[in-house]
Amino acid sequence: MFLRTRRDRLTPEEVGLIRGQGVRRTPGLRREELAALAGISIDYYVRLERGTERHPSPAVVESLGRALRLDDDERDHLRRLAAQVDRRDLVPNIAPTRHVRAGVRLILENLRPFPAYVTNRIGDLLAWNPSGLRMLAGIEEWPATRRNVARYAFLHPSARGLYGNWTAQLNGVVSGLRMLAATEPDAADLRDLVGELLVKSPEFAGLWERYDIVPPTEGRKSLHHPVVGDMKVGYQVMQLSGTDGQALLSYYAEPNTPEYDQMLLLDRLDEDSTQALESAAVDADGDPPARS
Repeated sequence: MFLRTRRDRLTPEEVGLIRGQGVRRTPGLRREELAALAGISIDYYVRLERGTERHPSPAVVESLGRALRLDDDERDHLRRLAAQVDRRDLVPNIAPTRHVRAGVRLILENLRPFPAYVTNRIGDLLAWNPSGLRMLAGIEEWPATRRNVARYAFLHPSARGLYGNWTAQLNGVVSGLRMLAATEPDAADLRDLVGELLVKSPEFAGLWERYDIVPPTEGRKSLHHPVVGDMKVGYQVMQLSGTDGQALLSYYAEPNTPEYDQMLLLDRLDEDSTQALESAAVDADGDPPARS
């Protein structure tokens, strides 16, 4: 799939080829054109694209990367695909743990008031500090087992209003799941999540087919939080060693800035404040919000 989508986005003119006569059935390069550019046979390339070639050499992988004009992130992804295909049958399908170590929970507590939470490989929320959960406005309405950053981004009604750069947020979420699918194609939890989103979200289905690779690790986000207002904050994602893919995401802001004060407010919202907000929601809509 990855090779086909990268092939489809290149035209013959972009790689120095002359477009032939007649109707082209593919929007981009033909298989034989890419095979010629990469210096491999068409039969060998077809096996690679279909995933039936089990031993692609590093030289072939690099040649394909050059022919497809992949950027650094895409080349890294192609290398991971090539490394995985030969050992796919050897990887056991073991359900990952949802346990978060006590030391990581201590870090979450000591990051306050910075919003922070821990996710597993597919983005399930496993642990959080108070502002970390509240940063994802409305996600506390879902049961703990349903709280997932991809499910939230595509299916929760509050998510579209939260993220200032909505398109970048969705692209990043889908890219992360796509990269995981390359190395764990048979993982049951990933398959179930992707299947749910494909059925329930046309936006997700469209992005899933594009196969874009945009691995986010740090940067800045503009947020429109319904409780504390507009925020421009930094964020950092850190992989946790000794775990099966757990990561800690933390937002941050310089002290003595409006954003830092907003994080303090999120952190200090007590139960009375939460009940007041829920009462306001009942008055406005007539129905109480769902509780986890």
